Amino acid sequence: MKNVRRFKFTKSALMSLEVPEYGKRPAVYDTEIPKLAVRYTSTGSKTFYVLKRAGDMAWIKLGIFPDMTIEKARKEATRALAEFSHGINPSKVRRAFKGEMTFAELFIEYGAKHGCNKITWGNDQQRYEKYLEAPLGKKKLSEIDRATIREIIESADTAGKAPGTQRLIKALISGLLGKAVEWDLLQFNPASGVKVKGAVVKRDRFLVTDELPRFFKALHEEPSITMRDFHCMALLTGVRRGNLMEMHWNDIDLKNETWRIDRTKNGEPQIVTLSSQATDLLKARHKETRNGYVFASDSKTGYINDPNKSLKRIMKRASIPYGRKVKNGITLHDLRRTLGSWQAMTGASLTVIGQSLNHKSQAATAIYARLENSSSRSPVRESVNKATDAIFAIVDGANQNG
Repeated sequence: MKNVRRFKFTKSALMSLEVPEYGKRPAVYDTEIPKLAVRYTSTGSKTFYVLKRAGDMAWIKLGIFPDMTIEKARKEATRALAEFSHGINPSKVRRAFKGEMTFAELFIEYGAKHGCNKITWGNDQQRYEKYLEAPLGKKKLSEIDRATIREIIESADTAGKAPGTQRLIKALISGLLGKAVEWDLLQFNPASGVKVKGAVVKRDRFLVTDELPRFFKALHEEPSITMRDFHCMALLTGVRRGNLMEMHWNDIDLKNETWRIDRTKNGEPQIVTLSSQATDLLKARHKETRNGYVFASDSKTGYINDPNKSLKRIMKRASIPYGRKVKNGITLHDLRRTLGSWQAMTGASLTVIGQSLNHKSQAATAIYARLENSSSRSPVRESVNKATDAIFAIVDGANQNG
């Protein structure tokens, strides 16, 4: 090709290309990959193409600069040229690249095939919208590399997100791209090898002896009976937030004082032991909500969706710090931890605590080892009853002294 402009593509060189006349689409060519070109227009758009002569000149669109980096464009051009050299028709290469799935399309397919079955799918959707949709949504899967993923993690770090949050973001990316590999949409997972800085600080916060009476007094003063019962049940059962919100009468056996949860975070069904206090609470609620969800609401889901607002009110009345980022603050998950902690302090083994809280690994229960004061092993029901009886003995004692 004669009278064409060639230079080594760099970001600054492409950004400084002059604006052509309206309706014109001139092209410049890379000296490193001679058949890699950029066409640019009067609107400011710059598009990568790879060229192949097949009778007429075939222009295979690769991507838009700067969303597609120069390095990525060179990789895609090299891939396309290799396919040409093996006799693949340029029109097939064009269709293949054009039809390649974007990250946003992968997320939709992942949700339909896999994500909707996860108890944490709602959290995955929120993380996708907050951290991944803007930087990755429009990218073809083959355009996503380690550098791009690393930049997303580093951006979260710069924004002050905790290492635990960064790990959850990376895990979501890795899980999605892992499915892309499984479904033969990618050859390898580019999230592999991406590291997250900083160690995750394992929380060991729970309601201690002097806080329990204040918590239950503030809980009793909560104007919403539904939210009052919800937070009390969170402490008495130690179940995860999502499962508690979806608590349904069809899964509860009041006679045998058990609650079956089919869908859990670790993928294994859970039989929750209901203490006498939990059973009494449910019997009282059953008079009002005999069918459907135990903690019903007028929301689209049919059950309560935001219990943290009421917990914040309760903690404020109890003069107990609230929030993960607040010094010595309590969160909803810490109510779950409160049951496990009091089980440990009333003699339960880590094995029993793990069974009652539905921990899949011993490591997840290890936080309670520092609190355990007995090596004796008891059945889960005895352990739960001991813990809840100990909690209410403290509350009753404070009320009598008050």
